[in-house]
Amino acid sequence: MTSSENESVEIGAVSAAVQHRFADPELLLTALTHRSYAAEHPGSDDYERLEFLGDAVLELAVTRMLFDTFPDLREGELTSLRQSVVSEAPLAGVARDFAIPPALRLGAGEDLTGGREKDSILSDAGEAILGAVLVDAGYEAAASVVRAHWSDLIHAQAVGLGRWDHKSQLLEVLAKDGLTARFEAAGRGPDHAREFSVTINVGDAVIGSGTGTSKKRAEQDAARRALETLLGDA
Repeated sequence: MTSSENESVEIGAVSAAVQHRFADPELLLTALTHRSYAAEHPGSDDYERLEFLGDAVLELAVTRMLFDTFPDLREGELTSLRQSVVSEAPLAGVARDFAIPPALRLGAGEDLTGGREKDSILSDAGEAILGAVLVDAGYEAAASVVRAHWSDLIHAQAVGLGRWDHKSQLLEVLAKDGLTARFEAAGRGPDHAREFSVTINVGDAVIGSGTGTSKKRAEQDAARRALETLLGDA
């Protein structure tokens, strides 16, 4: 395989991971081009302008997700949670999920010094991808990418910060009455669009059910519904 063919495969892998087919593939190519490569290849555009757009898209889309998902959190709590998922380290993690490292176009020196694994570069390229989607297909397409790839991260961070753990709350409520819950999960659909359903049983009674794009999210959804029922009846 030639270097050009290999680059095409790597860029295709990024498009597939992002789950967006670019009408203008040049936008994706630019989003993967570091300034060190552009400096060595006159005529090439680097990703910095797209990064500028992507940063704004990410902040707005995540802000709306947080606003809709956590109606009980105050401004300071929402700001803290947002920062925990849009800062450099989590952004770099999403960039790795996007299959960006092997597809990056780096200058020779930057490549030799491990540029493909630098969080600073990966996070910038991840934002540039979002900017490229915005230019290619509009805000809703870019926001859809954010929802698909940041949702689980947001919920994981919320659980870690003790701000979104309905399952633990439910188990505590039941334990006060000497009760235990049994969670039963089932998945359906293809791997790229998997959906899970969970039912919560106490003895022979179903006290809650929910759905989600992962087993953990379905459990949280079911636990939230169970808590609403139990506490509403209290």
